[in-house]
Amino acid sequence: MVSWPDPGTRVTVRYRRPAGSVPPLTDAVGVLLAVDPVVRVRTKTGAVVEFAPADVVALRALTDAPVRTSDIRALERAAAAARPGDEQAWLDGWLLRAGQGAGLAANSAMPLDISARTTAIPGIVAWYERRGLAPRLAIPERLLALPPGATVELTEHMLVRDLASVTPGQPDGATWRAVVTDAPDGTRWLGLSAALCEEVLAWGAGRGATRAYVELDDGDTDKIALAGSLGFRLHHRRRYVRAGDSIASSHA
Repeated sequence: MVSWPDPGTRVTVRYRRPAGSVPPLTDAVGVLLAVDPVVRVRTKTGAVVEFAPADVVALRALTDAPVRTSDIRALERAAAAARPGDEQAWLDGWLLRAGQGAGLAANSAMPLDISARTTAIPGIVAWYERRGLAPRLAIPERLLALPPGATVELTEHMLVRDLASVTPGQPDGATWRAVVTDAPDGTRWLGLSAALCEEVLAWGAGRGATRAYVELDDGDTDKIALAGSLGFRLHHRRRYVRAGDSIASSHA
C-alpha cells in the first residue's frame, strides 16, 4: 500500500497506463494535489495528470524545487505593489513604506533592489522617526543578511502556487480580500490574505493571474496547513526586525 505524503508535496509517481498501452507504465512528476477519489499531480507546465490510486506502483517524495534570488525579489516587488502604504520612497535600494495603522507589511523598509546594503539603515531610521513611526526592516531571506544584533519580531512564510489548472470564475457575493499585481519579470500574481479557497483562486485566474501567493505568520500552523491542501508551497520566508538605535549606530 502506498503511503501518501501531504498535498502540496512534490512527488514522482509511477503508475499503470490503460491496458494495451506501450509502454505499460509512465511517471508523473510535480505537486501532489489529491489522492482520492483519483490521484491528481500538477506538473511544472501547469497541466494536471489524473489516474486511479490502484494504478500506482511506486511513489517518491521530492525536495522542493530551488528558488532563485531573482524570483524572491520579483515576487516581493509584486507583493509590495499590493500594499503600497500611505507614503513610500526609495532609499539606496530600499523601498520605504509608511502608513498609520497599515500593519507591518505596508509600514516597513525592504531591500528590493540588488544595490541595497545595511549602510542605508541610519537613513531609514531617520525617515521613519520624522514621521513619528517605529522604524522596521522587512528582510526576505537571501536578499540581505540580518543586521548584527537584530531581534526578529515576526517571521512570515511566503507560500505560492501556479494557477494554470484553475478555471477562471466570478465571486458569488462572499466577502474576502485579494489583489492582482504584476512583478517586474512579467508574472501576474494573485495575492491572498485571510481568504483561502478555490473561489478566490478562480477570481484571480479570471483577471489574468498565473500564480498566487499568501503571506502567513509562521505560528499560524492551521492556515499554513490549509494553504498546503490548496497546493501552496513555501517560496521563502520574510523576517521583520526593529531598526533601533543600536542597529543604526553600528551602520553609521
